[in-house]
Amino acid sequence: MSRNKWLAALVIAGVLAIAFFWGGNYPKKDMLPAPSETLEAAATQSAQPAEAEQSSAPSSSTPLPSGKAEPEESVMPAASPADDMTTQEQTETKPEQTKAVGGGEAAATEAPTKAPIIVPTKAPAVAPTKAPVKATSEPAQAKPGTGKDKYQTDPVPKGKPKPVEWQDATIDKSEKLTVTLSVRADTILSNMDLFNEDKLEVLPKDGIIYKTQKVTFYEGESVFDVLLREMKKSKIHMEFEMTPVYNSNYIEGIHNIYEFDCGELSGWMYKVNGWFPNYGSSRYMLKDGDVIDWVYTCDLGRDVGGDNAAGAKP
Repeated sequence: MSRNKWLAALVIAGVLAIAFFWGGNYPKKDMLPAPSETLEAAATQSAQPAEAEQSSAPSSSTPLPSGKAEPEESVMPAASPADDMTTQEQTETKPEQTKAVGGGEAAATEAPTKAPIIVPTKAPAVAPTKAPVKATSEPAQAKPGTGKDKYQTDPVPKGKPKPVEWQDATIDKSEKLTVTLSVRADTILSNMDLFNEDKLEVLPKDGIIYKTQKVTFYEGESVFDVLLREMKKSKIHMEFEMTPVYNSNYIEGIHNIYEFDCGELSGWMYKVNGWFPNYGSSRYMLKDGDVIDWVYTCDLGRDVGGDNAAGAKP
């Protein structure tokens, strides 16, 4: 071959080489895809045949061309419209299990809270009040030879009024009568060492609870009736108890000062016209102009001049 032919052949080969590299399918360096894109595209291309075959296969266990069955967990069937409706219906049928979040537009499922257990509180204890006990119509009879009546009363001194049973008395309100009444506990001032310290605030400085004054009453009323009415009118505390064996109300406390508040021999006594009756105040029927004094004794009547009636319930 001649020299010119060799040159022509080389030129043609060079042109073909250039055309191959610049105009053919050979990938250029600056146009190559990124490694991640290359891998993702390869994975997509390799998965397309399998997905096409899965869609045409009757079940996920149909053998692939390689002879292996597709694992069940790799098949994720899309939810059908019926499934969506079921899910929505289930959500709507249990509204009590959702809790509004962010203004109530979104909802988060929440377990139902347990109803609170209400423990009934114990009712406050109230001390029962003592109800007056009515006297029996047939009290025990006095023993012969003792000189006492059926209500355990010693003989009344000569010239002094005898007791009248309150259930036998008739009150006549046609005319108002007057008596003088006073209530005092000044004997306590001389026995402060015996007095209950918790009662210091209720003890008047001069010991006078109800100053001496005239009050009205009706014929047939007793010393007890007048005391009870006047203490209520003056809003002064008073506590008493009916004692059937003596057929009279026993005064336990006045102005929150009770028996035994100033020693074991202390309590309330009454006198009428300077005399301490030996029977209860419910049995002493008043007369117009009588003077009634209720006094507190710290020594069983001896400190107030009532030792002769010390054994009697006032």
